[in-house]
Amino acid sequence: MGERATVSTLYLENDTRLSNYTLQLDKIAEGLCKFGLTQNQAKTYIFLGKYGPQTAPTIFKTLKLPRTETYHLLNGLQKMGMVSATFDHPIKFTALSFGTAMKAIVDSGQERLNQMEKEGKALHEIWDQIPNFAVDTFVTKEDDRFQMLQGQTQIFNKINEIYKNAKNEFLVFGSEKDYLRLYHADLLDLFKNSKVDVKLLASCSANTMYIFDKISSKKVKRIPEDVTENLCFIIKDGEEALFFVKNDGQETRDLLAVWTDSISIVRSLKLLFNLLLSKNKIDGEVEKFRLASESHLGYDFKLRELEQERLLISEINKHFTAMVSKKATR
Repeated sequence: MGERATVSTLYLENDTRLSNYTLQLDKIAEGLCKFGLTQNQAKTYIFLGKYGPQTAPTIFKTLKLPRTETYHLLNGLQKMGMVSATFDHPIKFTALSFGTAMKAIVDSGQERLNQMEKEGKALHEIWDQIPNFAVDTFVTKEDDRFQMLQGQTQIFNKINEIYKNAKNEFLVFGSEKDYLRLYHADLLDLFKNSKVDVKLLASCSANTMYIFDKISSKKVKRIPEDVTENLCFIIKDGEEALFFVKNDGQETRDLLAVWTDSISIVRSLKLLFNLLLSKNKIDGEVEKFRLASESHLGYDFKLRELEQERLLISEINKHFTAMVSKKATR
């Protein structure tokens, strides 16, 4: 869990005026922590920003902070460009305007990114100077590859990467919750003028079908909500797949997915995709899609669907067990 600064920890026992703005201050404090401030740095900046210039003793006494830590965090805030200090005696610390402080943080972050990019290019050039010493002249695929992806940012970056490398086909299967995540991350925009064959199977309600307005209705099919449950996966060119392992958490950092090029898993997922695809009819326009009834699915389809899911889960478990055993013996 990340640090979260709250007004309850911003201990101002002799002043109740802040109690009227608890929600707003909580959001600001939490936001500052996301920008890289510690919990106590966020509390200190808010205190200085709303109560004006203060001495270090006043700060650590009012906020109930350790004396030594207070001087360290004030020094850190000065380096970030969020706080300035006078040369008076005793020294007083002043919070810079919020806009100025935010610009300083963003500029500093951008500078670090630029430096990392520059250093990365330099390292790449050095890397290319070292020859490869592999004996085989032909690359052969011996083991199935798996990559664990933790958190929404890492997962969505991977989705964007594999889509850009798609040559023929890109398949997405998910629930309303999954597609809303893709929509808010602007990933659905990738499919508006796609040059590859995109097919989207979604168990969205009529109220959320607007997220597909900019996508051709021929690319979108609506399926019964009870089919997907927590299952969500993506297939590229029948060669790679990304599927969610933990997909029911509310926090974006709790999301867990796996990318793989295992042919058996990719084929199993594609079979399941095609099975559902064949049982749902495309309407001319997305807003005219109707949710198929349970009777339309048919008893035989349900049996095949359950059998396919059983085989899929069995296949995934087999590969992960083998992978864990292999690592344990090393």
